[in-house]
Amino acid sequence: MSAQIATKDASGTELDRLAQVAEDVLRRCKAAGADEAEVAASVDVGLSVGVRLGEIETIEHTRDRSFGVTVYFGKRKGSASTADLNADSIVTTVEQACAIARYTEADPASGLADAARMARRFPEFDTWHPWDISVERAIELGLEIEDAGRSVAGITNSEGASVQAGQALAVYANSHGFTGRERGTRHMLSVSLLADDEAGMQSDHWYDSVRAAQDFVPAAYIGRKAAERVLSRLGAQSLTTRQCPVLFASEVARGLIGHLLSAVSGGALYRKASFLLDARGTRILPDFVDLIEDPFLPRGHASAAFDAEGVETMRSALVEGGVLQRYLLSSYSARKLGLESTGNAGGVHNLIVRTGSDDFDAMLRRLGTGLLVTQTMGQGVNGVTGDYSRGAAGFWVENGVIQYPVEEITIAGNLRDVYANIVAIGNDVDPRSHVLCGSILVERMTVAGG
Repeated sequence: MSAQIATKDASGTELDRLAQVAEDVLRRCKAAGADEAEVAASVDVGLSVGVRLGEIETIEHTRDRSFGVTVYFGKRKGSASTADLNADSIVTTVEQACAIARYTEADPASGLADAARMARRFPEFDTWHPWDISVERAIELGLEIEDAGRSVAGITNSEGASVQAGQALAVYANSHGFTGRERGTRHMLSVSLLADDEAGMQSDHWYDSVRAAQDFVPAAYIGRKAAERVLSRLGAQSLTTRQCPVLFASEVARGLIGHLLSAVSGGALYRKASFLLDARGTRILPDFVDLIEDPFLPRGHASAAFDAEGVETMRSALVEGGVLQRYLLSSYSARKLGLESTGNAGGVHNLIVRTGSDDFDAMLRRLGTGLLVTQTMGQGVNGVTGDYSRGAAGFWVENGVIQYPVEEITIAGNLRDVYANIVAIGNDVDPRSHVLCGSILVERMTVAGG
């Protein structure tokens, strides 16, 4: 059995079929009296295999379909969705959306994005790489990952390894005459391991996520990396409360950037639920920091020619020289704010955080004596005030050298201060996300013991 359900040619045929369904639905919506309408249809197919302690634990084939329609009667909006793409279900879904719209209150900001903003160019981003992997081979690969980790001295148990292969086809169409097609693949390898000593048990994991299977790091590396991480956690201790420099490892540093993205997103802004209200044109980061949105990265995790409303995406600065240049707006949030869409309905499309020249070891030396954070836990972020307080684990560092692991600590500050006090960003970029960021060194934060 194979995870591959569509060859490159067959994916085009399937996209054409979805587009035909979408365009037929738009005609039905118009016939039902809708002034405007939009349709989103997708098919996601995948294989997931899990192994644990050398045995097969799960084998799962998935084929998920979704179909959603939104209609506008003037400024009244109705939406309905279904997972069934047969004709009767689609007709019922259209009827439900129209019925909802007739009874909702008018919203002056509702409606499709402006017709003039629809994408007209559809470049290829090299994101379609179906992985023709059999169940048998996926099992072998999972065992190879887990065995590599379990063979490391000191590893005492495993929470399992996983091999996942996935493909997604999607069509968005609206009554402006716009029809956009997207296809992408996403594959993942992962493992979680355990070790223990007299101080207790520790667990940790590692993974890789790629568009094309040939871009994976070696399977054995993932197992060894997970083992290295969990063994380094043994003997972890807490810290007394103090203020000190904090270095966020790249895999958690992107979370800091994620809080910024949430704060400059239209929904938070028009609800006045952001600590960065009215921040456009002001300095929110040091002057050496640039954040560039680039929707056109080959094999990028969030590359796209258009956003969730069909608006053309573009490469542009979100932050330049530390100054916030714009917000992240859909057409709805833009209208609520009296602004224009930035092509960010559905989120940001690949964010590049400008890095310095320091690798991770150099960033440790710049940290000097302070805390290296490799894990954060809990929510602990107030989007309205910017107050930040999260559980954390990592390592205490002295004179640029890791001394011992730490856990059961809390790191705290206000995000405005945290961002203003960033002193360096490393070149050790984690490529497994659409936020491409290296490790981030903050001059000072409060660290509290458990």
